[in-house]
Amino acid sequence: MRLDIAVLGGDGIGPEVVAQSLKCLRSVEETFGHTFRFKKALIGAEAIDKKGTPLPDETLKICKNSDAILFGAIGMPKFDGNPNAKVWPEQGLLKLRKELDLFANIRPVKVFPALIKQSPLNKKLIKDTDLVIYRELSGGIYYGNKSIDSGTNVATDTCSYSEEEISRITHLAFKAAKNRRKKVTLVDKANVLETSRLWRRVLNSIAQSYPEIELETLFIDNAAVQMILNPSQFDVILTDNMFGDILSDQGSVLAGSIGLLPSASVGTEHAMFEPIHGSYPDAKDKNIANPVAAILSAGMLLQHFKLNEEADALVAAVLKSFSKKIVTPDIMGSSKYGTNYVGDFIADNIMELDDHFNMNDENIDLGKSTII
Repeated sequence: MRLDIAVLGGDGIGPEVVAQSLKCLRSVEETFGHTFRFKKALIGAEAIDKKGTPLPDETLKICKNSDAILFGAIGMPKFDGNPNAKVWPEQGLLKLRKELDLFANIRPVKVFPALIKQSPLNKKLIKDTDLVIYRELSGGIYYGNKSIDSGTNVATDTCSYSEEEISRITHLAFKAAKNRRKKVTLVDKANVLETSRLWRRVLNSIAQSYPEIELETLFIDNAAVQMILNPSQFDVILTDNMFGDILSDQGSVLAGSIGLLPSASVGTEHAMFEPIHGSYPDAKDKNIANPVAAILSAGMLLQHFKLNEEADALVAAVLKSFSKKIVTPDIMGSSKYGTNYVGDFIADNIMELDDHFNMNDENIDLGKSTII
């Protein structure tokens, strides 16, 4: 297979962890006989510094002409600490999602047996955690009309959703649940928000087409508590843009490190793959950032193109790094290994699964039918 892949390293540790993803994809190329062509482009703070905009036209063109996008991270403190800034890095990512119509963000949350001790939570509660969050990505309060009255110091952010926006991600979530444990949990705030009540009406209608799927609804505050108290109760979580942003970061606590969780943002024509963590600028160029989330995001890219054997081989190599304790310090605090060494080890151990060490299938999957 030949794929053109846009590479957007972004800010902070983004370029470093994406570099490890590229090592692994090159290893997949060599092992399985594919051809991946990578084209780097600017986004975020670096793009602002060099081009005056967080998403240059050239970057958007490269992304639109690519088969997929690998993305690193975005955001820098000099913008976060300036509430009067007229432009900031995150605008580039929001615009990219909107321009490419990436309406569904898919975030698997799975506790790796080899790292279960890393989680700060009760081990018995989290050991069977295997869920996936379907977060609506193109609507909601992040994209609603915004205003600020400097005279009265009153600011407004509008949360808006259409039936079409809700319907298309709902069908993806139900289809994913059919190939998992057949349960969808809608997370909302329907006791307060009119948009959440629309979500419920649309879901109740669509659910009739999926009679084999159990549908439950939870308010966001209760869902956040339940994710900590009993995460194994969840299969597919479906929610809006802001609630999904919050819950998926909370999911990283279950796994033991935000540096472990990948994600995919998909639309009808385009797909982007990125770790869920931020830019972590304090770790920039220190060779301590965990590359696993970025590498597993490359695995989700492979799944998206039905390269399932290749994705399994990549995940098996990641699991081998865990078993050999070749990890960055955030996983095992005394670890002597850095970002580059861990990336090299994983890339060097991607091979045909028949030649690999014995792994349980359930440990290899990133999540059945994670990508549609």
